[in-house]
Amino acid sequence: MVDLKTKYNKTVLPALKDQFGYKNNLEAPRILKIVVNIGSGRLKDDKIASQEIVRLLSLITGQKSSPRQSKKSIASFKTRTGMVIGYKVTLRRKMMYDFLDKLINISLPRMRDFRGLNSKFIDEGGNLNLGFKEYTSFPEIIGEDFKNIYGLEISIVTNAASHKNGLEFFKLLGFPFQKS
Repeated sequence: MVDLKTKYNKTVLPALKDQFGYKNNLEAPRILKIVVNIGSGRLKDDKIASQEIVRLLSLITGQKSSPRQSKKSIASFKTRTGMVIGYKVTLRRKMMYDFLDKLINISLPRMRDFRGLNSKFIDEGGNLNLGFKEYTSFPEIIGEDFKNIYGLEISIVTNAASHKNGLEFFKLLGFPFQKS
């Protein structure tokens, strides 16, 4: 099996250069980073749940998470400035490609009722934003017992110039998109 970085260099980059007429390799879209985060929301005061979220993110990404604090006080959400309301992990380089390979080949096909990604998940900047209602489609979680089910968000940040460039880039990488 070919790793994703080699696939990018050998097949995706030449295809993008041919299709969009890029003269330089650095003009073509590439992945800059992947951000995985979980909001603790209603469990913000529960220390055990916070430790569980940190352990969960460490298992899924292979990297320690950092706490995210609220920037404003919002009375209706019962949050105060500086209160921890979520955790995030930023992946780059080898860890990023390993996580992406696992996401494309294992986690997305294991999702319940999965029929492909919607092209609307790609924004105008060419970035792909995914939301998971539950984390159980990741292979590291099997056999693990967590008390709560958490949703997580994954943002794959690229330097693509537009939605069209980003969509073609992700299709060439092997992301399963719905037939339109």
